Amino acid sequence: MEERSWHRHYDYCVPTSVRCPRLGIHELVSIGANAFPDKPALNFFGSEISFWDLRTLIQKFATALGALGVEKGERVGLHLPNIPQYPIAYYAALSLGAIVVNLNPLYTADEIKQMAETTGLTTLISFDMMLDNIRPVVADLDIPRVIVTKVTDFIQGMPVSTAKDLELEKGWHHFSEMIDSVPSPKRPRIEISTEDPAVIQFTGGTTGIPKGAVLTHGNVVSAALQAFMWGSATTGIIPAERRSVVAILPYFHVYGNIVALNWGMISCATQIMIPRFDIDEMMNLLANFPEITFFPAVPTIINAVINHPRAEELQLDRKIGLLNSGAAPMPVELIEQVKDMGIYFSEGFGMSESSSLGLSNPILGLKKAGSIGIPFPDNDVKLVNIEDGVTEVSVGEPGEMIMKGPLIMKEYWDNPEETAKQIKEGWLHTGDVAVRDEDDYLFIVDRIKDMIIAGGYNIYPREIDEVLFQHPKVADAVAVGISDQYRGETVKAFIVLQPGEECSTEELISFCKEKLAAYKVPKIIEFRDELPKSAIGKVLRKILRAEEEAKKEAQA
Repeated sequence: MEERSWHRHYDYCVPTSVRCPRLGIHELVSIGANAFPDKPALNFFGSEISFWDLRTLIQKFATALGALGVEKGERVGLHLPNIPQYPIAYYAALSLGAIVVNLNPLYTADEIKQMAETTGLTTLISFDMMLDNIRPVVADLDIPRVIVTKVTDFIQGMPVSTAKDLELEKGWHHFSEMIDSVPSPKRPRIEISTEDPAVIQFTGGTTGIPKGAVLTHGNVVSAALQAFMWGSATTGIIPAERRSVVAILPYFHVYGNIVALNWGMISCATQIMIPRFDIDEMMNLLANFPEITFFPAVPTIINAVINHPRAEELQLDRKIGLLNSGAAPMPVELIEQVKDMGIYFSEGFGMSESSSLGLSNPILGLKKAGSIGIPFPDNDVKLVNIEDGVTEVSVGEPGEMIMKGPLIMKEYWDNPEETAKQIKEGWLHTGDVAVRDEDDYLFIVDRIKDMIIAGGYNIYPREIDEVLFQHPKVADAVAVGISDQYRGETVKAFIVLQPGEECSTEELISFCKEKLAAYKVPKIIEFRDELPKSAIGKVLRKILRAEEEAKKEAQA
């Protein structure tokens, strides 16, 4: 890739182009198994699995899957939280050339069925706590192979379950029993190209119909390698023997899959696995580790951790090496708080369609609060006119962000129409509106589909969110556009207050009037105990908007 103007901002150790090794994702496990065979690859509530033993377990499970008939190109659904069984199944399936379909464990039976039908699942790997959700799906779709595990099966000192304990249907298989049935595993000798599809990652979408982004082996390896190199100014100088990463982001989500699971493998880091977010439980867990090399998270988790009453006692400012935020905008006030603690920090942007990466602020170099930073190596980004999707806009002018490079997905699974809409001449059209400043740093203005048009004015709700977060009594906030008879749309804000605080609608509106143009000020405020969020803590604006639309229809 030719020299780009933003390359001047890269940290000293980050190359402008990365030579990505041509290997399958599953081969990343061998880096740690070869260099640090006895180092823990996984730490699950104190139970450890070394890199060597993890590779052995993966090969055993791959051998067992192959014996059941799993072949290259088949879709294997992983319906698992962050437990050791996930990486074992993930890398085993990929080593056979199968395509992993990531399924959120909290999906309803209907959601699982839709995704299983869309992808033509031939194997489903699930766990004890969700059997009631998968039974009707398997009955309806007649999925040939079903494998079940128990969450606690890999915790040392806990009894390992059996198929009989879990009362599995006839013909279903038990995860640990499959592994135990293979005394002498063999490395699968399946030819895998970097262009082969590896993962189907469903996007949330705004239409209610999720699309399956197909990521290749090359996409995922490139993303993991680039994430590692981008952070190497701090994480790279920590000896590999000491490296660790907090795996609170779900592995089934593209962000956690790249920056926790595969970053952990490529950097030989111990993954501190946390299957669910419970703040007190998490603080207890963090207390057990003297240092944490890398802590990728989302703003809601970062906010909860650094403002926890035990944060000072645990000396988080000394414990955490590098904090990374993604998946949702991080309020500027929270960024300043992290910087005050002296923790290295970076915020970036990515999508399922771009292997979770795209742009980021440098770790050591110039960072701009509220900016998503600059493009990763070998990736190109342009801002184009929202109307024609082609003409580049000037500095400071809003435009749709389009991206091109090794991170961009192959296609949407079995959906050529949507693929053609989203990828044009190799450029991924993100649907996000951004502005570029004179230093080539990008600032997301908002999603095109989230834009509010009130009284002829274009309003980007993220700007309102930022102002609301500045109010000392506000813990969480999101603005949405709701239909209005006179203005077309009007602004409504949903607010969660800090514990023990009281605040009036008038106080918040008055606060906004001091910082926003009159047409952007929320006209309606609704206080809530919590806001709807995705599996990784991203506020779901579209759900709130749908609730408002349903209310209007009911009143009509």
